[in-house]
Amino acid sequence: MIGMVLDIAVRFRWAIIVLTVFAAIYGAFNLVRLPIDAVPDITNTQVQINTSAAALSPSQVETQVTFPIETGLAGIEGLEMTRSISRNGFSQVTAIFEEGTDLYF
Repeated sequence: MIGMVLDIAVRFRWAIIVLTVFAAIYGAFNLVRLPIDAVPDITNTQVQINTSAAALSPSQVETQVTFPIETGLAGIEGLEMTRSISRNGFSQVTAIFEEGTDLYF
């Protein structure tokens, strides 16, 4: 079986070369037009709120800035979870939403 295929390929070598060149050109043409994401988007839908509160200690930032922001975000539809960091004069609240949530409502 393989011997017969090789015999035909050797006998019609110019036809095989032409077919190979056409296949390579067709493949290169379609490769250029192929829409591929090299790195797919795997990030979650999130919003970060960074707040500067100069001269406040971390506990004051937590009670006066971070907690009210987290409380305000708690009622938003599609909210999965919130994370927060309170440091000297700085608060960062990250709100993570369900996939497909429109953040620009």
